Amino acid sequence: MASDSREATSSTADFKLQFAPFSSALEAGFWHQLTQKKLNDYRLDESPKSIKGHYYNGDPLGLPTRLTLEFSAFEEDGPTPAHCCRSGGTLYNTNTLDAFKTIDKKALLEKETMEIWDAVCSGTALKDPSILCRFILLTFADLKKYHFYYWFCFPALCFSEGIKIVREPSVLDQVFSAKQIAALQQGYDDLCIKRRITAVPYFLMKYTEDTVQMAPLEDWDAFFTGAEKVTVGVYDPCTLSQHPGWPMRNLLVLLAKQWGSKLDTVEVLCFRDRTLQGSRSIQHSLVFHIKLPKIPCTTACPKSVGWEKNVKGAMGPRMVNLSECMDPKRLAESSVDLNLKLMRWRLVPSLDLDKVVSTKCLLLGAGTLGCNVARTLMGWGVRRITFVDNAKISYSNPVRQPLYEFEDCLGGGKSKATAAVDRLTKIFPGVNAEGYNMSIPMPGHPVNFSQATLSQAQRDVEQLEKLISEHDVVFLLMDTRESRWLPTVIAASKRKLVVNAALGFDTFVVMRHGLKKPSTSQSASAELDSPSSGSSSSSSSLTPAGSIPGASLFSNIPGHKLGCYFCNDVVAPGDSTKDRTLDQQCTVSRPGLAMIAGALAVEMMVSILQHSEGGYAVASSSDDRMNEPPTSLGLVPHQIRGFLSRFDNVLPASLAFDKCTACSPVVLDHYEKEGFNFLSQVFNSSHSFLEDLTGLTLLHQETQAAEIWDMSDDESI
Repeated sequence: MASDSREATSSTADFKLQFAPFSSALEAGFWHQLTQKKLNDYRLDESPKSIKGHYYNGDPLGLPTRLTLEFSAFEEDGPTPAHCCRSGGTLYNTNTLDAFKTIDKKALLEKETMEIWDAVCSGTALKDPSILCRFILLTFADLKKYHFYYWFCFPALCFSEGIKIVREPSVLDQVFSAKQIAALQQGYDDLCIKRRITAVPYFLMKYTEDTVQMAPLEDWDAFFTGAEKVTVGVYDPCTLSQHPGWPMRNLLVLLAKQWGSKLDTVEVLCFRDRTLQGSRSIQHSLVFHIKLPKIPCTTACPKSVGWEKNVKGAMGPRMVNLSECMDPKRLAESSVDLNLKLMRWRLVPSLDLDKVVSTKCLLLGAGTLGCNVARTLMGWGVRRITFVDNAKISYSNPVRQPLYEFEDCLGGGKSKATAAVDRLTKIFPGVNAEGYNMSIPMPGHPVNFSQATLSQAQRDVEQLEKLISEHDVVFLLMDTRESRWLPTVIAASKRKLVVNAALGFDTFVVMRHGLKKPSTSQSASAELDSPSSGSSSSSSSLTPAGSIPGASLFSNIPGHKLGCYFCNDVVAPGDSTKDRTLDQQCTVSRPGLAMIAGALAVEMMVSILQHSEGGYAVASSSDDRMNEPPTSLGLVPHQIRGFLSRFDNVLPASLAFDKCTACSPVVLDHYEKEGFNFLSQVFNSSHSFLEDLTGLTLLHQETQAAEIWDMSDDESI
């Protein structure tokens, strides 16, 4: 039991009343909610916020008088736990520890007590007695270390001469008969039901030998008409046998201000409702007879007290370190997104992080590009990452592929897909990562028609179709051009966003594929009746060589009319690794190129997700760099083509090619109608099969004829 030296220092033998102050009790759930509020809602806002706590009058003897705040403290209109009294409060959450230390605490207390005093003088406290038991909470949350600094204040108005009691308090069963106690208990329950709250903080009471009547404070004049004796009840959370709890303090100020001129003494029942050995008991409630001080009508707001002492018994704040008691996995879960949430405080307030974090990403390729894309995705908070790769880790990989180490190369090498999953999980256990060690069937790589081999190819296709269906974004990060054909077709058919990244020696291309509108192939054909994006000569390099014919001639292209990776070629994909030297079989690039391209691929995806139209957004071009960006993160390009030798990027945009060997209507129509039968023909036929199907063969013939005709004209001159 503690008391305020400015009010009363004598014991009960001196007939001065002392009060047991509140002791703050904050559950871990409160700090978790404060963390979320700070990161997502308050950010840099230091304005006062309304919160709530509760106190309970059924604690066993010896426990402190607790005011509890839990996870629901920020739900001002939320429910209060059963048999608890609600207490409203004001939260002042500072942005820095220095602000926490230097804030004017005296001014905060005076402001709150003035509001209580005004409610007492105006009679507002009679209609809403919860005003009498408010609190202030001053906090600073160090979200890097999970250290929370806090200081509670329970404002209480003081009588200058203290409060005298007529005689020592009595236990309830010394004053009331068993019949009266039963009636008192029933009367309080009925009042709670009538008021539709779990516990009534203050009430009026009249009783005889046989009956007990109760009413709210606002019914004073009607309830006590002609009564000689006045009894007031308070829901008392104190467990001490000789002292009342803190909620009585401001109640006595209200009584003295409103009726002190008419009343000399008042009987106060400290209602305590415990459950002992499974049985409810209110017999340990206390009865006080108090002499009310006189408060002149002209009296200004009295002095006040209320700041809680720290654990050492001195006036000062407290600190709780949750990093030591939190589950490390949950701690990591909260911490990994800290940088992202801080972006929204000043830099990008409109950033939709939920859309990014919930995106399911499929990475086809777990090599240099795949590793860098995965790490950047985790940096953006993406939780669902799936790898597909059939290679094993070799000794040349770890220095360029950041998810692998030397030990992964031993014994023939671990599977890249599964090793990448293991490493992501070690980096952040909260990631939901999967790996599939499987091959992707490719044009120009015939499937053996033996039953076993054919069945395996079919299973690989079915597995790839399933994976693409289950994910939102597909990243094409493979080593060969032809390995990108099948996922391009499947993703186009399933209307999935595709982000493609490919490397040259010191050049790269990062692009999003056009996202087909959900419609039949016939209507899709009508949408693609605009001019082709042009063509380029066949190249076995992943990055289309030379210039990009027509790519920069178009602007304002909507997402559903954008080309895919194969739209710039007039030849079908084939076996690009056949008869090639070692340097031609490997992707020989400047070491930093994959990191740049991988990061840009993810950043492009995030920018697309921030656009209201997503993958259907109009493509930004280099000409748009000086214009108002379409998203909070900037432009949404179709392609980013980088030239590391001159440290330059360009943003071309190109239309879909109606004779594309991957995304044209005729290819998608055959795939959707014939399924694996069509695909097996592509795998086992030469590139002429797709070229004949799409009309490229005829285009070649017409082009050749035009060249011959032009030559003939030249010779005749």
